[in-house]
Amino acid sequence: MVTVERVILAEPRGFCAGVEKAIKALAWMVRVFEPPVYCYHEIVHNQLVVDRFRAQGVVFVDDVSEVPPGAPLMLSAHGTAPEVVDEARGRGGVVVDAVCPLVTKVHHEVKVRSKKGYTILYIGHAGHEEAIGTMAVAPDAVRLIETEEDLDGLDDLGADVPVALLAQTTLSHDEWQGLMEEAARRFPHLWVPARSDLCFATTNRQAALKAIAGKVDAIVVIGSANSSNTVALEKVARASGCERVVRVNRPEELPSDLEGTIGVTAGASAPESVVEAVIERLDPALGTDVVSVTTEDEYFPPPPELRELLRVLAAALAVTTAAPASTDLDPVGEDRDTSAAGLLDTAGAPPAA
Repeated sequence: MVTVERVILAEPRGFCAGVEKAIKALAWMVRVFEPPVYCYHEIVHNQLVVDRFRAQGVVFVDDVSEVPPGAPLMLSAHGTAPEVVDEARGRGGVVVDAVCPLVTKVHHEVKVRSKKGYTILYIGHAGHEEAIGTMAVAPDAVRLIETEEDLDGLDDLGADVPVALLAQTTLSHDEWQGLMEEAARRFPHLWVPARSDLCFATTNRQAALKAIAGKVDAIVVIGSANSSNTVALEKVARASGCERVVRVNRPEELPSDLEGTIGVTAGASAPESVVEAVIERLDPALGTDVVSVTTEDEYFPPPPELRELLRVLAAALAVTTAAPASTDLDPVGEDRDTSAAGLLDTAGAPPAA
């Protein structure tokens, strides 16, 4: 019987610093407030993570008008349009913004360039929550670019119009590179940020995947279909020449005919517990090798609104109990040493397939 002989595991893989921040922040909200706790859009684009939080009483909404006045609300890691943030804060409840700092950087660049009169070419995916939120920062100044054909539609931009190029953080480096080079050819004075908008974690995961692609018979990409960086990993795997690429949310979705050497990676919002379960199901006869291209040690602290909320609660608890101020509700003291994966593991098993 033909079996999987070996698994080659890409590193880095799985949770990035922004996802760690967002998951831990929502876990704090669940800990502090009685359910339901509301979240505007999925906290991250991963089915299992979202299902775990639903089981704990989190309600995910696509419109803040669905949130009852005064109810606690978290805004997702993908970034939120300014007018939506204002509406959320006007509903009278606690609002915590779990936006990834790298997305905040792009929002800031849009704001600054638009105020300076630039037309902004934004490379991104139409309908993606990050793209929607970013473009809403200066809707009259931003043009969405997905293909070279979109660049063809910019003939109305005169030679005297300053043009800037920004990007969705979770894109494939290869697809972004081609569009950037073509935009630079058409607009010789194109402004681009000194530091790429592409998320370092996305780029690292793609580099790790490229490092194993030539050594395997098939690649398994773990993550959800609505995760942009997961889809980008699929594209990178195929572009790297791997003959077979499959994406799964959970081990039960693995095809039964995988054989030989199998590469495994995971999108930035996929839990490590699922990676472990996938490897267990593949059951490689010769074991697992890890190929690492870099070590990630970035850390994003909890959102400032959450830090302040928990400090107030800790101080109030100290007053009511006449005890010294507790650090139990202080995320700054313990958050760095707490893993999002561990919090999800203690939240119970994922729903059955």
